[in-house]
Parts: sequence; C-alpha cells; structure tokens
Amino acid sequence: MLMALEPLRAVLLMGAGPEIQVRFMANTILIGAQWGDEGKGKIIDVITTEHQWVVRYQGGNNAGHTVEIGDQRYVLHLLPSGILREGCSCVIGNGVVVDPAALKKEIDEVEAQGISTKDRLFVSDRAHVIMPYHRLIDEYREGRAAIKDKIGTTKRGIGPTYADKAARVGLRMGDLIDASFPNQLRKRIHENNRILEALNAPTLDAEEVLEQYQAWATSLQPYIVDTVTLLNEADRKGESILFEGAQGVMLDIDFGTYPFVTSSNATAGGACTGSGVPPHRIERVIGVVKAYTTRVGEGPFPTELHDATGMELAKVGNEFGSTTGRPRRCGWFDAVVARYSAVVNGIDFWALTKMDVLDNQPVIRIAVAYECAGRTYRDMPASVGVLEACRPVYEEMPGWMTPTTHIQRFEDLPEPARAYLTRLEEITGVRVGIVSVGPQRDSTFIIEDVYATRS
Repeated sequence: MLMALEPLRAVLLMGAGPEIQVRFMANTILIGAQWGDEGKGKIIDVITTEHQWVVRYQGGNNAGHTVEIGDQRYVLHLLPSGILREGCSCVIGNGVVVDPAALKKEIDEVEAQGISTKDRLFVSDRAHVIMPYHRLIDEYREGRAAIKDKIGTTKRGIGPTYADKAARVGLRMGDLIDASFPNQLRKRIHENNRILEALNAPTLDAEEVLEQYQAWATSLQPYIVDTVTLLNEADRKGESILFEGAQGVMLDIDFGTYPFVTSSNATAGGACTGSGVPPHRIERVIGVVKAYTTRVGEGPFPTELHDATGMELAKVGNEFGSTTGRPRRCGWFDAVVARYSAVVNGIDFWALTKMDVLDNQPVIRIAVAYECAGRTYRDMPASVGVLEACRPVYEEMPGWMTPTTHIQRFEDLPEPARAYLTRLEEITGVRVGIVSVGPQRDSTFIIEDVYATRS
C-alpha cells in the first residue's frame, strides 16, 4: 500500500481579519521535467490527498494524463487530475486554451464513469477559446511545411489560439456567455477566412459556428467563473493548492528546444501567470522525471535510441501518447536536461516514474554531458542546431535484473537500483522523494526524509 501522506508542516497565514489561519499542507507546483509524458497525472493523483484544489495552468487538449485506479483507466486531456479524487475542487486556469467541444465531451465521459463535476469544476472566464479556424490554420500550416520544418503539432489549434491571445484578438470563455459574442465571432470569422483562403483551406460559415458555440456556451456556463478570485480566496482560507502543468519543461515556449516546443509556459513560473496566484504563495516545486527519457514529435533528442533497447523501452513502458496515440521516442536518462529543469524551476525534489521499465536492462546508461565540435556541454545549449549535432557523454551502471513492481520502500529496492537513484541525485543535485514502480495508483512510495522537507 502507498505510505499515508501525513500533513507536512503547519504554515501560519495572516488573513484579512484578526485570526491567524493555519495551512497544514503546502501549495505545490508539479511540473514535467523532461519533454512531457513523465507520468505527471499519476503523481498528481497520488498527492491530491494533501490538497483541496488542483489547478491546470497551461496548455490545451494537446496533452493527456493517464491515471489507473484498480482496473479502471482514465485519460484526461483538459480536466485536472484531481477530478478523480472525491472532495477535491478543480480549476482550468486562465493560462489554458479551451476547446469547448473537447471539454464538454470530457465532462460527459467522466460523469458517465460516476465522477461528479458539479460544484467541483471551475473554468476561468479569462481562458482563451480554441475556434475552428485555429484548428484549420494549425493543420494546413503544418501540412505545408517542409519535413525539416515540421514542429510535430497535434493540429488541435493550440498554437494559433495562443498567437491570437498575444495579438490581442482572441476570444475568452467569458466572451462565450456575453451578449457581444455573436458580433465578436462574426468579425473573427471574417478575418480568419482570408487567412484560410491564403492557405487553400476551407472557409467557415459564421452562423454555423455561432450556433455550435452558443450551444456549448449554454452547457458550460455553470462552470465559467472568476477563478483568480476563487483561488486567492481559497489560499487566504488556508486551503492548499496543487498546480499541474500539461507539457514538460523542454517544451516550454521560452526554455524548451525552440522552435520544437509548445506555445505556453510549462515551467513553474507559468503556474503563477496561468492561475493568478502570486509567486510568494508557492511553497514547493516537484519535478517529475522518468527513469529514462522520452519525446513525442519532432526536434532534437540527444539520448534517443534507434536500436532494440529503444524499442524494448517503448514496448515495456507502453510509450504511446495519451492524446494522439503517437509512439514516443525513447532514450537513456539525460542529466543535462534534468539539471537544467532543476535550475529553471527551483525543483525541491524529484518524483521518479517508470523505474520498473528498466528491470530487465543489464546495463543502464546516464548522459552526464554533451559533446559537439570539440566542446563539452554540461549545461543546456540554446541553439537547436548545436543540440542536434551533440552526442551524449555516458556513464554506465549495472542493472538490477529483477522485478521492482511489488516494492513499497526505498530500502527494499535491489542494491543496483538504489545505487542508480543515488547517482541520479548526485549528478542532478536534486533528491528523489517519490518513486513509481508501476502504473497503478498504489505502486508508488514516498521517501519520507526527502518528501517531508525542502531540499
């Protein structure tokens, strides 16, 4: 069984009134510290026992979190993973871009599985809306790009929606339920039809789109609220908040392998701008890493394996995207990426997932640096050209060659497995506080002395 997560520490909060409030659990940001798909959904599900609120702060339905509880498997794209915990309130923050059709479909699916969203799910009225022209522009731009220039987009309209947000011509969830929406939409359709014509893409009928979106607006209106006020009031009451990112650090628009990135800030800083909760209210940052590395889509990936070992990791780890079904590229653990993520995010400790996938590997390699044109890189280069030309510098460690899926304590891991975790801590400068040895909710254990204190 999973070790019970006791309250970490009491934090005194000065409220608006004379009372001193006490929070027994930390406001926490949980981020993916590689290229995404690290198993964030499962870790979020495990630690939501500590939190009353879970906030999704960036991305759209181009991401997916898979959680297995007993024999039930849940795949979430927009809904925060906390929706699977009774009594946990969930927020889709202002930093998210929302496809109303996808959100309605996902709500209906979880409701059909017996999970209530009523009075538990809140959608920011400031979150931007994905429109049909965003999806078409995304699809046709990617389709016209030369092979070497393809980003590997999911073609769900995420990038164009964020582009409209930055250009100040986007529509937000609050606009859907505003009387001015019809006129705003018609104007946007007229402007974007000219772009679609230039791409040789089909144009849109404004009245058809309006009818669709008004229907979704009616259905979603009970969920659309001012989540900035909601979350800050919850914080003032001493209620704890968990912030979940959708993609990994290396897909962050500023800090990732640009331009092969997503269109938002997946890093810890994005949690504040994507929710409206100020930085000084954050007390802990957890970085999720796999025991190896994966990547979906295009872009540089220094430790990628193109051999039988890479195929075995993909097979054993079931490495297929939750949202797209695309096979993930697999490689050895990249300590350059992990160190960089730790610095950019201020990570307090790692939650390490899929350790069991390495159970049958006789030799395990760790990339500790890169080499390119006679230069050694121990820090992440900004240039994609440099990164594509880099070759990893590896250390080798013996594998443990025995199952770990039944293990519930660090001390019970095989000695080579303990040595592997210790070495990862040494070369990344961050302790391991949570270890996952299988997909189930209870195949996770806590290293208490790390988990209960800041590193």
